[in-house]
Formats: sequence, C-alpha cells, structure tokens
Amino acid sequence: MPTDALAELMTGPWALVLMSVLVLGDAFFVVIPGEIAVTALGALSVTNGAPPLPAVIACAAVAAALGDVACYLIGRAVGTERWRWMRVPRVRLALDWARRRLDSGTATVLFTARFVPFARLAINLVAGASRIHPPRYLALVALAATGWAVYQASVGAAVAAIIPGGPLVAVPASIVVAVGIGLLIDLVMRQMRKGTPP
Repeated sequence: MPTDALAELMTGPWALVLMSVLVLGDAFFVVIPGEIAVTALGALSVTNGAPPLPAVIACAAVAAALGDVACYLIGRAVGTERWRWMRVPRVRLALDWARRRLDSGTATVLFTARFVPFARLAINLVAGASRIHPPRYLALVALAATGWAVYQASVGAAVAAIIPGGPLVAVPASIVVAVGIGLLIDLVMRQMRKGTPP
C-alpha cells in the first residue's frame, strides 16, 4: 500500500472505525492490540491534526465500554463454568481472583481492571455472573472506559508533542512508551500480589 494511501486511511474516518473494532475485540481476545490502536491515533492526532483527539477518546471510550458490557452480559447469561475454556486451571484462578476482588470493592476493581487486559475479561465475566446491579455497573464501566481512553490517547499525544520527526517517529515511539508503561504496571501489580516491594 502506498504511503499516501496509508496516511489517508490512518487519518480519515475509517481509522476511528478500525480502532473501535480493535478496542471492542480486545475485550474478548487480549492479543488484539486495542491499546496500541488508541495510542497510535492519539499520536497521529497531534502530528497530523487528524483524527481529532476528542474523537479518538470518545470512540475508544464507547468501544471499550461496549466490550466490557458484552463480557458482563455473557457472564450474566452463562455464568463462569459453562464452557470448557472457563474450567482450565489458569482461567479458574483468574476468575476466583476476580470474584474475591469484586467482593472487596467493586468500583476500585472495575476501574483498575480496565488497565489490565486479562483481569478486565475475568472481572467483567464475574461481575455479570454475580449479577451486580446493572445501573451501578454501567456507570462504573462508563467512567472506567473513559478514563482508560483518555490515558491511552494522551500517552500517544504527549509523546508526539515531545518527539520531533512527524508520525513516522511519533507513532512507534508512543507505542513503545505505552507498552513500557503497561509492562511496568504489570510488574508493580505482580509484586503487590506477592507482598514484596517492587
């Protein structure tokens, strides 16, 4: 694909649609790069002026909330034991962890789980299976998804504003920074679970 056509695709309205599809899919399959798509478009919004940063944030927030709600509805409809993949020991551990976390503080867990890919899936499935009151759940998920979208897009925008070189430099650099922050958060969370200082 020629460079001009790729640039037009990444800055046009289809970029927001593609990003939204990736973010929605990321709710179910953690290997889909939803976070990377939001960060990349955040960088492009600064270097190219398109798509607009508020549109990136709004589309990412809506797609993230819809993905979380879909997982909640699956958990509510089928529980957390119906399918074979739900009974795999590693998944059972994650779902048990999610149940304990939800018991200790729903708002905190729903907000922080939005930033941890597999925890996000487990928390939302368990929230549905536990039949958390839907209006409360929807309000918390909307807040969490919006906070997440602002964070992801802002990382891309901030890196693009700081590093010169246009989109060819800003997009990869912002992705590296976002992945690095994610890895650091994962490391801190693991250390906290072990009860030792990072």
